[in-house]
Amino acid sequence: MKIVVLAGGVSTERAVSLVTGSGVCRALRKNGHRAILVDLFLGLEEVPADLESLFDAADGLCPDAKIGVEAPDLEAVKRSRRDQSPSHIGPHVLDICRKADLVFLGLHGMDGEDGRIQAALDLLGVPYTGAGHLASAIAMDKAVSKQILDACGIPTPKWQLLSYGPSEAEELAQTLPMPCVIKTIGGGSSLGVYLPEDRAELKRALEEVLHYGAKVLAEERIYGRELTVAVLGDRWLPAVETTPAGKEFDYVAKYQAGGATEICPAPVPAEVMAAAGELALRTHRCLGLEVYSRTDMILDKDGRLWVLEANSLPGMTPTSFVPKEAAAVGMSYEQLCEEIVRLSLEVRRRG
Repeated sequence: MKIVVLAGGVSTERAVSLVTGSGVCRALRKNGHRAILVDLFLGLEEVPADLESLFDAADGLCPDAKIGVEAPDLEAVKRSRRDQSPSHIGPHVLDICRKADLVFLGLHGMDGEDGRIQAALDLLGVPYTGAGHLASAIAMDKAVSKQILDACGIPTPKWQLLSYGPSEAEELAQTLPMPCVIKTIGGGSSLGVYLPEDRAELKRALEEVLHYGAKVLAEERIYGRELTVAVLGDRWLPAVETTPAGKEFDYVAKYQAGGATEICPAPVPAEVMAAAGELALRTHRCLGLEVYSRTDMILDKDGRLWVLEANSLPGMTPTSFVPKEAAAVGMSYEQLCEEIVRLSLEVRRRG
């Protein structure tokens, strides 16, 4: 098949997306597909007269992508595009997508997980991987997804949506319940997530999180073991337990070697593994997700499981959870990518 792997974009998770996209693209080419990687934002500045010939480009146009210790400079990325258009979709991106049999979404964060590119592809009649536009938007918005989790009876920490200005951070810091977690409602890769230890740190968190957006989630902090469970099709995969090397599971811990210890399958009793898996599957279905997802949760000291959030387009980098969980049941990276393609085509055919 002719497959466009969309990656990059101008999300704070741009670097993670490019590594995901490169890995997926090379795996699909190894599987025999005519796959190419296209950066959603930068697009294709110069294209041949026969656009379809791009599907035979050497190494699938994959960049030498890597994840640094800091999030990318998005303003520099924006300045680098020749046309300087305000559009988040780069030159010829939609043209090449129209030529594809399938678009594999290797995007993360804004424009990828928020349903916007899914809606655009729906309007073009181009099939793509993962959940549809509405479920993607719901899962991406932490406040909306929390409301649905509550309505479905899925255990999630107590929360409240905040809307305030920088001058109000001091007063909020004195009144919010502690301990708490402060999050931007649409972030990912642990960017825009703060775990303040005292009210001075809470004030700084409330000020800094506004750089990610005006709406902020304050969530009760649940202490315990961090578990992550993937869903693939109609089944759950073995949970991963993560223990960060430092105090927090931040961007560095998530993607840099030695940043965290990850054990898969997680060393928990069989009944806990099954409960975590069923909870992830319930969350997946409750939010209307399709094909694959990843649910992050906490196992507290009393043995209760709490859902933190679900990811509609989980990472597919070499250090990502979903490939590790698939490997635990004997599925190679190439087989995982092929299964996502197969399941996605089934979902799109059903409409």
